[in-house]
Amino acid sequence: MEFSAQQIASFLNGTVSGDPEVKVNNFSKIEAGRPGTLTFLANPKYEHYIYTTEASIVLVNNDFTPTAPVKATLILVPNAYAALAMLLNMVEQSKVKKTGIDSSAFISESATLGSDCYVGNFAFVGEKAVIGNNCKIYPYAYVGDGVTIGDNTIIYPHVTIYEGCVIGKSCILHAGSVIGSDGFGFAPEGEKYNKIPQLGNVVLEDDVEIGANTTIDRAVMDSTIIRRGVKLDNLVQIAHNVEVGENTVMAAQVGIAGSAKIGSHCMFGGQVGIAGHISIPDKVNFGAQAGTLGTGIKEGETFLGSPALPVKDYMRSAIIYPKLPEMYRAISQLQREIEQLKKEITNK
Repeated sequence: MEFSAQQIASFLNGTVSGDPEVKVNNFSKIEAGRPGTLTFLANPKYEHYIYTTEASIVLVNNDFTPTAPVKATLILVPNAYAALAMLLNMVEQSKVKKTGIDSSAFISESATLGSDCYVGNFAFVGEKAVIGNNCKIYPYAYVGDGVTIGDNTIIYPHVTIYEGCVIGKSCILHAGSVIGSDGFGFAPEGEKYNKIPQLGNVVLEDDVEIGANTTIDRAVMDSTIIRRGVKLDNLVQIAHNVEVGENTVMAAQVGIAGSAKIGSHCMFGGQVGIAGHISIPDKVNFGAQAGTLGTGIKEGETFLGSPALPVKDYMRSAIIYPKLPEMYRAISQLQREIEQLKKEITNK
């Protein structure tokens, strides 16, 4: 399907600068723009591409002022990145939707399935599971006994949801994610470790998205809880009895140890590590590979490094790190000179 700049601007409540009749039928990156495609500019460091891009339409923020001629038609909107997301969602919604129950799927007689659901090839739905309306369970997904899934939730291939877990409305679980596996609980006894039964479950509230091959462990008792609006990237590990606050986001390979409590609206970069049994306040940011034991963290702060330091302290330290070899040599030289002076004074 093709859309003109004017049609797109009307949908986004934006303003056209350029040819309102130019049409596009696809998307492209601004640095690799092609005629007939739409792209966007949200990060200022990419601005130089807007003057050379071959894309036909570029979404830009309202405050963008060109410093050179722009060949493409511009659509000015309050937030170019958010506007792009709206367009991508519109395209996604227009795709043909999977429907019906495949004959090879297994659905327990005691399970309850809502209306307009899709269950794909060889998917499994266990005893007394409750699936809401308009859910999609893709091939080879496993929904265990007593699992509850809310309306409009998507379960992609090879997702495993262990028994008794609760998945909210409008959630997305990507391929290979595991919800409700046993927490890593073992009691040392002499030279061996005895397994501690994990009798709780996992609760995902509404509008949660779980990345591919991410694992969320069930609680020892009660629940591991992922609050409303949380977004987890691929390969994230959430241990037993953790609670993640609303609208927190975590990039790939983040690890959260058992019983940690993470506040709302936090942002964790890739490979961040959080120790167990600590609390992280709301709106805290951790840069990639930061690690913390949880001491001295205040709401709204940003941390870098491992052990994590407030960003200003980290930057000051980072300036010193390259100078440490030179400083070590200087200190060693001073120590030798001091020892020599001591000998001279003693011999007098």
